[in-house]
Amino acid sequence: MQNQFFPQNQVFTVSQITDLIKEILETSFRTITIEGEISNWKPSSAGHIYFTLKDNGAQIGAVMFRGSAMYLGFKPKDGDKVRCTGSISVYAPRGNYQLIVTKMENAGSGNILQMLEERKRKLAAEGLFDESRKKKIPAFPRTIGVVTSPTGAALRDILQITKRRNKNVNVVILPAIVQGADAAPTIVKMIEIANFYKLCDVLIVGRGGGSLEDLLPFSEENVVRAVAASDIPVISAVGHEIDWALCDYAADKRAATPSAAAELTVPLLADITTELESFKTDFYDSIRQKIEHSRLLIKSFNPESLEIKFRTIQQPLLNRFEKAQEDLKLNLETKLKDLRNKIQQDRTVLENASPQTIFNRGYSMVRCEDGSILRNADQVKKDQILEITPAAGKVTAIVK
Repeated sequence: MQNQFFPQNQVFTVSQITDLIKEILETSFRTITIEGEISNWKPSSAGHIYFTLKDNGAQIGAVMFRGSAMYLGFKPKDGDKVRCTGSISVYAPRGNYQLIVTKMENAGSGNILQMLEERKRKLAAEGLFDESRKKKIPAFPRTIGVVTSPTGAALRDILQITKRRNKNVNVVILPAIVQGADAAPTIVKMIEIANFYKLCDVLIVGRGGGSLEDLLPFSEENVVRAVAASDIPVISAVGHEIDWALCDYAADKRAATPSAAAELTVPLLADITTELESFKTDFYDSIRQKIEHSRLLIKSFNPESLEIKFRTIQQPLLNRFEKAQEDLKLNLETKLKDLRNKIQQDRTVLENASPQTIFNRGYSMVRCEDGSILRNADQVKKDQILEITPAAGKVTAIVK
């Protein structure tokens, strides 16, 4: 069919036809959105990102310059299905065209991400993600349960790491579908079986990496609730480090990968042995020190030492006793002296008040015949007989 824009016999140079194609493409596709799968993802040191968008039938080169790449809300990788918005550009020196990307989002995942955020908020409001619900992962589990695909690489990695780290740890495989519509019910059933029969000490729930859609079963509400309700501590190990699922928040521990979950769960036998040897050495050293201390104590309890210790205890008591004895004696002597002085004073007072003392001074006592003491001359009559008592002896007198 003849071209309606150019004469049939017109001849172009390579540059001319390239410029013409460039003009047509760049003016016709100023803004375009293309959906495809990422491959050859190559971030540059300058911050630009070069990659290829492809589908089953074709591919197109793409570049996202630093100014647009810095606003990416996720970390794209090879295999991701994305929706890119930008413009078509022709690179003349190489004669190829590419997509200049200004905006990128997960293809078909926008609604999924919104749904997951809403579900996350709902379950968080119910308290399913609270730290207070988290159970401690046992330090030395004897049996590990693994809910995953029995044919997946995740299980092979877990078994290999478990065998390498500690051959004494048993692994119970709880086979589950991990992708598609039937995955969530089987995951829930395996978690419930593990709890009902108490099959293990800790439970790893997860799978290897995949797209957002592939990991959706581990964000289903019934799976999240089963993980939160598990009496057995649960480690969530879904996808790679950059992947996430809602069961990560409900689990007692989140591991970046299934391999990391095995490393986290299975204690290294060599470390356990070394630690036990260290405990054994410390224990023996402690016993030896106590025995040596006891031996020194016993050695110090010989007759000479005991006597010295007894004297050391006795001497202060004897000193206190002797001092108390001296103080008591001094107090008694003081009391006796005070009593003697008081008695002497009282005696002096009594002696001074005694009639005999008065008589000794030259006084006499005169009594009438009836024995009454004569105090006034008017008391006597003529020829009355009186008895006079001087300091010594008695005198009888008649009143004239």
